[in-house]
Amino acid sequence: MSAFTEAMSRFATGVAVVTVRDGRDDIGSTVSSVASVSADPPTVMVGVLASSYLAEVIDATGGFAVNVLGARHRALAGRFAAEGRPSARLLLAAEPHRRGERTGALVLDTAVAALECAVRTRVDSGDHAVYLAAAEPVPGVGAADDGDGPLVRFNGRYRTLG
Repeated sequence: MSAFTEAMSRFATGVAVVTVRDGRDDIGSTVSSVASVSADPPTVMVGVLASSYLAEVIDATGGFAVNVLGARHRALAGRFAAEGRPSARLLLAAEPHRRGERTGALVLDTAVAALECAVRTRVDSGDHAVYLAAAEPVPGVGAADDGDGPLVRFNGRYRTLG
């Protein structure tokens, strides 16, 4: 592990699953590079591996969903991070979910929050593609406060707070 990677692993970040629907199937990946950029207009930043199929499909479709994960989603985060994972539709088969109205991407009903996003800009930076996207919260997701704290990544591991 490089000194930079090790230093950045000490920065706690939220964990989300980004999903996108291509013409054949649904794909998704666990990401920890998500941030609010602007409230007016609502804009988020999402970083994904530039050489990934996820980036290729986001480029082709221009939209995606961000599902912010809670403590109960630790196993789900691991499944979406695994090499050679099956389609997002199969990974969410046992979880309540729906299709986003704007993007058609899969939205996890039990997510802490979910956003549907329309890409405004892609910026390449090193081995990642950084997307700046118009974001709109998905109604009914994260509305019930059931005490589910956030899932975070710190020091190379998923952790829960609260």
